Amino acid sequence: MMAVSAENTVQLSMGERVRRHVSLHVMPYLFLLYIIAFIDRVNVGFAKLRMKEDLAFSETVFGFGAGIFFIGYFLLEIPGTLIVERWSARKWIARIMLTWGIFAIWMGFVTTEWEFYSVRFLLGLAEAGFFPGIIVYMSHWYRYEDRAKAVALFMSALPVSQLIGAPLSGLIMERVHWNGWAGWQWVFILEGIPAIILGVITIFYLTDRPHQAKWLPEDERKWLTEELERERQEKKKARPLGIWQAFHQREVVLLLSIYFLAVNAYYGFTFWLPSILKESGVSNLTVTSISVIPFSLGLIAMLLVGWDSDKTGERRLHTALPIFVACLGFVFAIASGHNLALIVASFCVVSIGAHSYLPSFWAMPTAFLTESAAAAAIGLINSVGNLGGFVGPFALGYLKDKTGAHSAGMAVLAASMLGAGLLVLAIKPGKKQANGGA
Repeated sequence: MMAVSAENTVQLSMGERVRRHVSLHVMPYLFLLYIIAFIDRVNVGFAKLRMKEDLAFSETVFGFGAGIFFIGYFLLEIPGTLIVERWSARKWIARIMLTWGIFAIWMGFVTTEWEFYSVRFLLGLAEAGFFPGIIVYMSHWYRYEDRAKAVALFMSALPVSQLIGAPLSGLIMERVHWNGWAGWQWVFILEGIPAIILGVITIFYLTDRPHQAKWLPEDERKWLTEELERERQEKKKARPLGIWQAFHQREVVLLLSIYFLAVNAYYGFTFWLPSILKESGVSNLTVTSISVIPFSLGLIAMLLVGWDSDKTGERRLHTALPIFVACLGFVFAIASGHNLALIVASFCVVSIGAHSYLPSFWAMPTAFLTESAAAAAIGLINSVGNLGGFVGPFALGYLKDKTGAHSAGMAVLAASMLGAGLLVLAIKPGKKQANGGA
């Protein structure tokens, strides 16, 4: 008994050491990459405060252009994710960043509707595969029991990107008018440059697999490689699925449907938040400053829910309940009218729910799929789901032009979140879930 106890102590100590070393080396860099990615994806919502008038775009044109990013994103998502699994995450992520940095800068020079549509579409093509590739990449470095916490830390870059991007974009628009170019142009130019720089650094900094990690001590490298291989073999015994079989799994279909509806609401909220706040009669700089509040609370909620999901091993309720909270937030927003305090409070509720479901949600696919099947399924879920990123912004813009208010569009977003939450409850818990796993 003493020998077994001592062995468990050694294993626990080794697991903690490995997790700490991996998290210190890998996670801060991935976190930084996602901040840059998300700033370049959604800064159009802040640039719109000046860009729309300068280029004489209607709300529908803006909504369509903001959302068409996700059509390009959809087309290359699955191939990009498979490349990460089968070739090299380091090289592919570097390629993604270099090309999206170029197109992000190009956004500063659009002058017509079709140029706007085209560059946003190309930006989506360039970034395709980044997020699901990172999720797959983390499965090369984190055991299942550590994965939701790791995803929570990584995805906390979403609200952090808004905490940084919102005031930064506001400051650039107000203060930077170099070379006679408008502030909104410099938002795209200055916020696109870091992607190119980090794309070059990525080639030299990231390591594809633990067995290649010279920065890990040999005993930790060996232990992590063996642990991940054991996990892989266990999943293959439980459900040895190929790529096409994975696409036909009930859970995969449910997950991509859930993500489509939730993303529809999330990007409708993210892209239009500055415009809705602006209608309360405040300045552009105040809009970008106030935008920080909902995302700060979303960050805290995401970390807490991700931590609790790993601690309890429960995934479904940790996904469904936050989604229902976001739904309520949209309902409150509809009832808020133009009262700035109530609108901000409502969007705080939305942000808490719309961010905190993500860690437990993304822990689900790698719980029942392995290797290329998991990579392809994650790519499918993310690519089809992100088509909601086209629907949400476009629906809000179209309905705003038709009705003159955002209420109808917000009702669509609330209904999307309600449907997503109900579909989460339709996922059948497997043996792992019943015993505290995914």
